[in-house]
Amino acid sequence: MSAALEEFCGSIFWNASYLTRPDADLPVCFQQTVLVWVPLGFFWILAPWQLLPMCKSRAKKSSVTKLYIIKQVLATLLMLTAVAELALAFVEDTEQDPLPAVQYTNPSLYIATWLLVLLIHDARRFCLCRDSGILFCFWTLSLLCGILPFQSLLRRALQVGFGRKLYASLWSCPNPEVTASFLSSITFEWYTSMVFKGYRKPLEIEDIWELKGKDKTQAIYAVWEKNMKTAVRKAQAELEKRKRKKRRQKADPDRGNNMSKAQSQDVLVLGTREEKKGDKGDSGPRKDFPRGWLVKTLCKTFWQNLLLSVAFKLVHDGLVFVSPQLLKLLIAFVSDEESFAWQGYLYAILLFLTALIQSLCLQQYFSLCFQLGIKVRASLIAAIYKKALTMSSATRKESTVGETVNLMSADAQRFMDMANFIHQLWSSPLQIILSIVFLWGELGPSVLAGIAVMVLLIPINGFLVAKAKTIQVRNMKNKDERMKIMSEILNGIKILKLFAWEPSFEKRVNEIRAHELKDLVNFSYLQSISIFVFTCAPFLVSLASFAVYVLVDENNILDAQKAFTAISLFNVLRFPMAMLPLVLSSLVQTNVSTARLERYLGGEDLDSSAIHHNPIAGSAVRFSEATFAWEQDSNAAIRDVTLDIAPGSLVAVVGAVGSGKSSLVSAMLGEMENIKGHINIQGSLAYVPQQAWIQNATLKDNILFGSELDEARYQQVIKACALLPDLELLPAGDQTEIGEKGINLSGGQKQRVSLARAVYSNADIYVLDDPLSAVDAHVGKYLFKHVLGPKGLLQKKTRILVTHSISFLPQVDNIVVLVAGAVSEHGSYSTLLANRGAFAQFLNLYGSQEEDASEKNTTGTGNTTGLRQLEGKRSTNSWKKAQEEPPKKLKGQQLIEKEAVETGKVKFSMYLRYLHAVGLWYSFWVAMGYVGQYAAFVGTNLWLSAWTDDAERYLNQTYPVEQRDLRIGVFGALGVSQALFLLFATLLCAHGAMRASRVMHQQLLSNILRVPMSFFDTTPTGRIVNRFAKDIFTIDETIPMSFRSWLSCFMAIISTLLMISLATPFFALIIIPLSIFYYFVLRFYVSTSRQLRRLDSVTRSPIYSHFGETVSGLSVIRAYGHQQRFLKQNESTMDINQKSVHSWIVSNRWLAIRLEFVGSLVVFFSGLLAVISKGTLEGGIVGLSVSSALNVTQTLNWLVRMSSELETNIVAVERVHEYTKVKNEAPWVTEKRPPRGWPSKGEIQFVDYKVRYRPELELVLQGITCNIASTEKVGVVGRTGAGKSSLTNCLFRLLEAAGGSILIDEVDIATIGLHDLRQNLTIIPQDPVLFTGTLRMNLDPFDQYTDEEVWKALELAHLKTYVQDLPEGLLHLVSEGGENLSVGQRQLVCLARAVLRKAKILILDEATAAVDLETDNLIQTTIRSEFADCTVLTIAHRLHTIMDSNRVMVLQAGRIVEYDSPEELLKKQGVFSVMAKDAGIVNTETTTL
Repeated sequence: MSAALEEFCGSIFWNASYLTRPDADLPVCFQQTVLVWVPLGFFWILAPWQLLPMCKSRAKKSSVTKLYIIKQVLATLLMLTAVAELALAFVEDTEQDPLPAVQYTNPSLYIATWLLVLLIHDARRFCLCRDSGILFCFWTLSLLCGILPFQSLLRRALQVGFGRKLYASLWSCPNPEVTASFLSSITFEWYTSMVFKGYRKPLEIEDIWELKGKDKTQAIYAVWEKNMKTAVRKAQAELEKRKRKKRRQKADPDRGNNMSKAQSQDVLVLGTREEKKGDKGDSGPRKDFPRGWLVKTLCKTFWQNLLLSVAFKLVHDGLVFVSPQLLKLLIAFVSDEESFAWQGYLYAILLFLTALIQSLCLQQYFSLCFQLGIKVRASLIAAIYKKALTMSSATRKESTVGETVNLMSADAQRFMDMANFIHQLWSSPLQIILSIVFLWGELGPSVLAGIAVMVLLIPINGFLVAKAKTIQVRNMKNKDERMKIMSEILNGIKILKLFAWEPSFEKRVNEIRAHELKDLVNFSYLQSISIFVFTCAPFLVSLASFAVYVLVDENNILDAQKAFTAISLFNVLRFPMAMLPLVLSSLVQTNVSTARLERYLGGEDLDSSAIHHNPIAGSAVRFSEATFAWEQDSNAAIRDVTLDIAPGSLVAVVGAVGSGKSSLVSAMLGEMENIKGHINIQGSLAYVPQQAWIQNATLKDNILFGSELDEARYQQVIKACALLPDLELLPAGDQTEIGEKGINLSGGQKQRVSLARAVYSNADIYVLDDPLSAVDAHVGKYLFKHVLGPKGLLQKKTRILVTHSISFLPQVDNIVVLVAGAVSEHGSYSTLLANRGAFAQFLNLYGSQEEDASEKNTTGTGNTTGLRQLEGKRSTNSWKKAQEEPPKKLKGQQLIEKEAVETGKVKFSMYLRYLHAVGLWYSFWVAMGYVGQYAAFVGTNLWLSAWTDDAERYLNQTYPVEQRDLRIGVFGALGVSQALFLLFATLLCAHGAMRASRVMHQQLLSNILRVPMSFFDTTPTGRIVNRFAKDIFTIDETIPMSFRSWLSCFMAIISTLLMISLATPFFALIIIPLSIFYYFVLRFYVSTSRQLRRLDSVTRSPIYSHFGETVSGLSVIRAYGHQQRFLKQNESTMDINQKSVHSWIVSNRWLAIRLEFVGSLVVFFSGLLAVISKGTLEGGIVGLSVSSALNVTQTLNWLVRMSSELETNIVAVERVHEYTKVKNEAPWVTEKRPPRGWPSKGEIQFVDYKVRYRPELELVLQGITCNIASTEKVGVVGRTGAGKSSLTNCLFRLLEAAGGSILIDEVDIATIGLHDLRQNLTIIPQDPVLFTGTLRMNLDPFDQYTDEEVWKALELAHLKTYVQDLPEGLLHLVSEGGENLSVGQRQLVCLARAVLRKAKILILDEATAAVDLETDNLIQTTIRSEFADCTVLTIAHRLHTIMDSNRVMVLQAGRIVEYDSPEELLKKQGVFSVMAKDAGIVNTETTTL
């Protein structure tokens, strides 16, 4: 081979002697062949692919840029030089002897190559990124291979230039990553501009570059969904198999013996459950679900990413083992007097290069992994969201909103974290095996001793992981439980305040929290032990190996080469060995999450097959023997309904509470499980639910609900729905932002907005679930006339109206009477009256007179909760004006403040605050523990260095035994003390961290329960929940780890630099510029990174709150068929968050590349200095210095990562602290206690009382003065927004006075504690709020009353029979938000609460809103009999409820306009008599109730 080459070049191809001289060089022939052909070969193999874009004729060429022209000119010049070279060869050939062939072939090859380069440059114009990675690599290779001939030529003093170019594409694009050149991509140079921007000013979300198209949620999710569908189908088939097998096993009990224990227990459990539930055994709490499809789907979706990262990781892992070998050569070089200087410099340069390439590969690998992480998270969140839109109601019952949000936040996050380290699963074992192979080469069989130690550590670790898993699972349960209660507390905070129940709930949360912290501290102890084991590991391994090596054989002497090569290999081992258990435990957690996600995503979808859409002439909706239930195996809620509803007709559905009216509606919407029969619906639906669902958007957006704006129709709808007067009251007309759950609208307004949304949607069929219940009588009349009735806007549409009101029935086309879920009769009003059936009796009972019945109908809630911003009466024209000039923000227009993003540096006080919470002594001793550990670490290494120098000292003598034993003994002692110091520090740390968690959660919780109502009105619950979920989780688990890692990194770097400086004192000079560079990079980066993390957490909240909103409005979204729009909105919300996370990831890589460069320089200089001061150094100290340096790169990197992570995590302390500083309401109990038994009389006096909702808004009550005598019954009436509910809020001091005072029994309520006040008043609130827990807990959370008293209260509230029929009686579990009781029953539970409390003053806030007349009658009777000796204030819209009051107070715009007995007021022809006329009341006798 070499002979042929020699003939080809005409000179010697290879001769080793060329290198064994001080001026070493490579033979010319080698330079002309190998060094030329390697880059060309690489290029010709890969280049043709680069021409592909030219073949795609459709692609558009981008314009010619200056850069392109320069590139082409340079390439042409290179080609010309090659042509010139060839010509020269021919010229020379003719003059003398024939030249060797190589002189012709090389130039010809080059000509062809440069031609191809020209073509590739042109081809790249078809691509967005005009730079080619292959060309870049070719240039780099040519450069590297060209350097050697170049220096040869230089030596011969012939100056010959080499063509070379580096470029970066300059044309702009929204995301520079798309067009970044190859070099810029691998060094992340394109990101630098962002880092500078972030350093100059805090980044905003607008500054961050958009995602690339393929990284957008929609693109990722499309692929994922396709793969998911196939995988789930397979998994469901498996599930069917499993079920069949189970059934067979159940049928054949004898086979049970050979099952595993767990299985047989399963069968037992199933068996008992099946007896309970009849046939449907597996619908118990642990229902089986399709398994094992999630991971497959992920792999299938992201296989390209996985493969690429595997490639990078392999290169990196290979190079990791090159450094120890180079170190070995370097030590040999230092110890060997004869060696040439160029060898040393070569080794130093090679060390630098390996470190550099290693870091480039590692960063690409990490970048890919983190990209994978966020893509996995995006697809999971999108999948969960989509599932929520399509899941069946049975599946929905299995998981509460809180749990689902947890799936999104915690479980998707788990997957994201796991994706970052997934490759460690194969890479760690690979690195471990390679290290062992190389170690064997160094120390021979003694390595086995070290490996034995490692193997022994594995079961210990396995045990720890298993323990940790059980704790983790338990803790997830506690967390779910705590978050569930928290979200309930926040949703029902008003009730808690009115009833003064905060302490009871605080106790409940704290009990759960105590369990959680106990588990947490155990988990930390386990972690400390496993950290201890792992710190001991590398050290024990090296101790065992060295000791055995020295003890086995007299001749084995530990010299520097062996010891430090071994040590650096052990250091390599350290990382995979530490990572493996972490990855395994993370895998364990991900496994738990996988099961949770598979159960949720694999759940059954809504089956709407029973809803047909066939065209049937003359029928809009047809029920055919329809029987529907809420769950497959529960009792049917509607039975055998056969109905035909003609197009364009108005059908009323009536019936008592619980007769299945709402179920009938749900069945039409496809929300229920079909048992038999079907429903045929022709045309589009619009739906108005019983409890209006309002989005957090402007009023206008709520009405348009995604449709195009048609101004004329919009105005018409607003007018018909009686919204014009409300728009005048709202601060910014229809541009006013509505809070979460419509908090700043009254009940009646919410209902009218909900109705307007339906009317605007212009559907064919309108399903109206009792829309008139929440509005005043006269408004109800108006709505019926203008919208629903025979002359209304909807006269041509089919309307199905569920109603409790009797007055409208004569005007409807058809009436359907429901009894216990079945249609008892239907027909027109007159027919039903003539039939003398149930309906006729019902009417006779409640409709003794037609006219007054017209009033009894519309039960209603005027203004309810939250902040009435309905002050500031403005005339219509001023509203029109407001519409014309929207940009000017009016005060009160924006209700929800944007979440504050702290900017700038995290204040140092936050760290101190955390350390204070931990305890200062704890913090001090933890730090001391770490100092001790690293002192021992330096000691160990210096001792080892001295030990290896013994090899020189006792070169040809026998090694003294006592010296050997001393060396091993001290080495061992130092190592053990190192581990013990660490154990001491971590155990203390665990304890301190738990203390901090307890203190901070306690402060947060107790403060949140003590802040005034106005805070909850202006802060979305999602934001507060986020504090309790994400931020508390960070304080519990992340911050302690970050603190520990930071300390240990910091100490490690200090100790490393110390050791290098001890070896080569000159190194201290190099430290200074390096540390300056390091510091600047760090400062630049941290400000950007911190802000990106903050943006991440701020852009994350909207994902969850949008999700929560969607889940609560599911039936509405589905009824209107707007699922796609909501999916789109979710995707865009996700993309905003993804964008900030993606940017954050890149910023990390940007930093790491630059820092590892610093690390590589440290390695280079420590090597270089060792080479320079060769004669003066021992091998041992060089080994120590370079092996420490090799370790430093990673640690430097970790230090910055930890600093920034600590800083970003400490933001959690900042955020929690922010909410512990919110101003509290007045104290619960003050020095001044009211007398015992207060209020004994129940007299209330208002003295010039004024109040406003928030300081910047106008007064709601403008100076009210009146007296209410003991046991007097007073009715309070007034139009919406007159300040009726504000009056109750003032009595309970949910609003503090802006002037004046209220006296109850001569005690000024402003002077006593809130609880003393609130416990002695009773209210039946407007919205019946119930909490998860037993029925008894809902009535009496403090267990103050006996069971007899509770039963008595239930009897008076007409719930006794219902509760007695429940299997659990008083212990019946109420589901989230009381969903398993009807609205009417919930209202009765609230009545029972009031009866049980039996205070002297009772306030009724329109409690009869959602109740049919029968129940209403019961409530009124109870109140009359039970509260006869109490003062009763009734806030009413249905005048008949207050006609028998002693006096009536009429409010208008926050002032009392009339206050007298009803008889007097009717005579007086004032405001009241007008209202009474509207309601059809002429005198006080005309009301039956």
